[in-house]
Amino acid sequence: MDAYETILKRRSVRKFKPEPVSRDLLSKVVEAGRLAPTARNEQPWEFIVVTEPERCRHIAGLTDTGKFIADAQACIVVVSHPAKYYIEDGSAATTQMMLAATALGLGSCWVAGDKKAYADKVAAYCGVPADFKLVALIAVGWPAEVPSPPKRSLDDVTHWETLG
Repeated sequence: MDAYETILKRRSVRKFKPEPVSRDLLSKVVEAGRLAPTARNEQPWEFIVVTEPERCRHIAGLTDTGKFIADAQACIVVVSHPAKYYIEDGSAATTQMMLAATALGLGSCWVAGDKKAYADKVAAYCGVPADFKLVALIAVGWPAEVPSPPKRSLDDVTHWETLG
């Protein structure tokens, strides 16, 4: 699958098959995040790959919108050292990991981290220092269902020169 096709096919997958995902595939997904663009090349991120089912269930239970993490084969916890552009850098890494997952035939879904009431609880559960920020949780697994939500048309979202 080429890069453009991967971008067009990526969807938020919330239903997963029970088959395990190999450490090799998960490492490839994380490698894509590691290579994401970052302000001033700070690379403030750390990636915690959670694969133990009980730990995934516990993380899911801490969230308000990520209950499906309980059924994923992995949850990648994206955290950042204190940095001015932590949200931008962590978001770029999260996006690249989700695209890599799609290219490898996996499904994934971004669950918000920063600014959520559960962020500190998830971070503490994963042994993250208190001054770090939880940027995102990524549920990863073999897709049992790939949704196809309606998207706004290109003409509807594209504006040349000005918004008006």
